[in-house]
Amino acid sequence: MKKMKKKIVFLIRDLEYGGAQRQLVTLVKEINSHLLDVTVLYFYPGGALEKILKGSNVAVICLNKKGRWDVVRFLWRLLSILWQIQPNIIHTYMGEANVVGIFLKLFFPSTPIIWGIRISYSPDAAFDWLGNIIGKLETFFSNMVDLIIINSHSGRKDYLNIGFPSKKIVVISNGIDTEYFQPHREAGVKVRQEWGVSDTDILIGLVGRIYPQKDHPNFLKAAALLCQDYKYLRFVCVGTGPDPNYIQQLHHLAEELGITDRLIWSGARGDMCAVHNALDIAVSASAFGEGFGNVIGEAMACGVPCVVTDVGDSAWIVKDAGVVVPPGNPEALAAGCRRIITLPLSEKMLLKEKARKIILTHFSVKKLVESTQLHCLNLLGT
Repeated sequence: MKKMKKKIVFLIRDLEYGGAQRQLVTLVKEINSHLLDVTVLYFYPGGALEKILKGSNVAVICLNKKGRWDVVRFLWRLLSILWQIQPNIIHTYMGEANVVGIFLKLFFPSTPIIWGIRISYSPDAAFDWLGNIIGKLETFFSNMVDLIIINSHSGRKDYLNIGFPSKKIVVISNGIDTEYFQPHREAGVKVRQEWGVSDTDILIGLVGRIYPQKDHPNFLKAAALLCQDYKYLRFVCVGTGPDPNYIQQLHHLAEELGITDRLIWSGARGDMCAVHNALDIAVSASAFGEGFGNVIGEAMACGVPCVVTDVGDSAWIVKDAGVVVPPGNPEALAAGCRRIITLPLSEKMLLKEKARKIILTHFSVKKLVESTQLHCLNLLGT
């Protein structure tokens, strides 16, 4: 008799072009469809990844949440869809969805709930009031879920310290698509030409959402220090953010530092392989909250040396294929970039090869998918 496939529903806030969202898309597209029947439910319509996921073989349903206060109608639609699907597992991704997962336990008491946590914890994180409430609810209800998947060892340590149950936590690192993210000089050259960056310029970039966690001021101040020493440096910030006022503050800071003629604000990009290949050095300047930095792994897979702050698992990812500096220290960040700038060409090439090899060896999509499938099936006793 043919075994029935198990049904797993993933629940996430949105399909914007963020790190957690991209990891979800990578995961569900590669899950073995003979083992698990996958449906993705998401709160809000739109998002750069919506079309990509709808073009795959995965069932995708938008809950069309109208805003923060659209609660009753949203929850009723969610429950109606889940009653129809009758999932064997519900896997929520990130804070808001994790809290909704606890609510769902009331209506699906025998269905295992898996939380996905994609950041490390910081008591100094600048969350709004809702973010603070969500964090407290996650801590309070963490014993009620069946499994908590955290994507970083630093995150595991942080959440254990605030009371999460150790027996329910597993660490599954992010997986990097090394077939897409690979060295591609021609693609990088085209992006550099688009940005007006010459072959002789050294281009240093920060890729990520424009949000306090990523500490763009640290990057801009380090850039200003480097501009005092080198005439052939250019800098780029790739990404956008939810707060126009904060973005404007960063533009004003760049003007005050006198680096606007050396700095490119590219906005969000979809051609991330080409973007990474355009860089000579990739920087992660994060101040807090970083779990597993996707952009670090993606840059390394493209053979780009990285300078990262020691936040989350960044140092563990980079190992000896880049430079690790303390967070919130522009002088240290500038010094880290300087170390790579001044390396002989032969050592730079060795660093590039080593960076890609680390990703191929330790952070493959195959490992991500196999580990996730194994833990899901173990929960079901199959």
